Amino acid sequence: MKKFITFILAAAMVLSLAACGGSSSGSGSGSETEGATASSDFKVGVILVGDETEGYSAAHIDGIKEAQKELGLSDDQIIWKYKVPESQECYEAAVDLVGQGCSLIISNSYGHQTFMVQAAQEYPDVTFVSMTGDFAAISGCDNFKNAFDNIYEARYVSGVVAGLKLQELMNDGTLTQETQPDSFDADGNVKVGYVGAYNYAEVVSGYTAFYLGIKSVVPNSVMEVLYTNSWFDIDKEAAAAESLIANGCVIIGQHADSTGAPSATQKEKDNGRICYSVGYNIDMLETAPTAALTSPTNNWSVYYKYAIGAAMNGEDIDTDWSKGFADDAVGITELGPECAEGTQEKVDDVISQIKDGSLKVFDTSTFTVDGQPVTTAECDLSYMDYTQNPPEVIYQGDTVEAIVDGAFSESTFRSAPYFTLRIDGITEDAEPVQ
Repeated sequence: MKKFITFILAAAMVLSLAACGGSSSGSGSGSETEGATASSDFKVGVILVGDETEGYSAAHIDGIKEAQKELGLSDDQIIWKYKVPESQECYEAAVDLVGQGCSLIISNSYGHQTFMVQAAQEYPDVTFVSMTGDFAAISGCDNFKNAFDNIYEARYVSGVVAGLKLQELMNDGTLTQETQPDSFDADGNVKVGYVGAYNYAEVVSGYTAFYLGIKSVVPNSVMEVLYTNSWFDIDKEAAAAESLIANGCVIIGQHADSTGAPSATQKEKDNGRICYSVGYNIDMLETAPTAALTSPTNNWSVYYKYAIGAAMNGEDIDTDWSKGFADDAVGITELGPECAEGTQEKVDDVISQIKDGSLKVFDTSTFTVDGQPVTTAECDLSYMDYTQNPPEVIYQGDTVEAIVDGAFSESTFRSAPYFTLRIDGITEDAEPVQ
């Protein structure tokens, strides 16, 4: 998910809904369309914030190409727009794609969302999908959709991988308070670190899931989060990883798009530090051959096969869509050579429990907030303009109770994450890495 630091300028957000008609609802229940056949004039437009050199966009490109192959679309039926900023250029790109005959237009960055809905209002016969967006269901536009996936599930599993490595290091005497005292806090908790892009719900949801995965194996662990205020900045991500390692963190997770953190971790490991990396989006073994443990990853092809197939058949697409391990929409990459013995077997077991529902990532019995159990968490799903003081409601949404059957129910009331609880054991640095 990509976002503006200030979300979006107010002037771009206040838009007329007249062209959109009534709102449709979707709960992410759609499945891959079977038997889809494309007419020769069917076209899909794709607006990307990056290109194949950037992990986040590369994952979307791979997913669309896999869907293209399975659905039998020719290359000229997919029209690509690369490195489109989160600005009016997105709207202009969408309008150009309409002019080229696209009946389905997809953007992959959160910051594209308000410009995509602007185009959706003007072209009601074209379907617009803003990946990782969060207000389609309350926008009033039947032809405007959001989609995400349950990446928090994969982050939890990657945390289990990290926790097993920590446990191995402590069990064999490699990592102790005597051998590496700066890797433990005053209470004897082992330290891990996390490089985050922004302090948005998606990042908070992800790092919390990662930490809970670690904590399921190593209860006496704590985590420090450093922000870069950028989705892709190799230097800042490397600097954040180096700072965390210098502070004694043994595992460095990330929600940022470059190889900066894994590369820095490998360098420190080569220099004799005990440190390992958990990446994001792509396999980091080429970058960090002995430091990389795994990476949580999105399998976007699952959504793209469904959405493009539905559009080809003239069917409506879910307003909100989000799937996880149960639908193979998320996963983790190949385990690194220094993962703990038995990691694959444990991973398989945890994934099986997530699939059958016996394991809930945000089970409230596994964490506290300010030392207290969490029994309620009301989430306002309205879309706000945070450039105003006080923030102004642009689209009014419901306030929902997110604690359901003893767990925080993530990505069910809408596809985009809304977990913002700050649980005990995690600290955030208020000053972003410079």
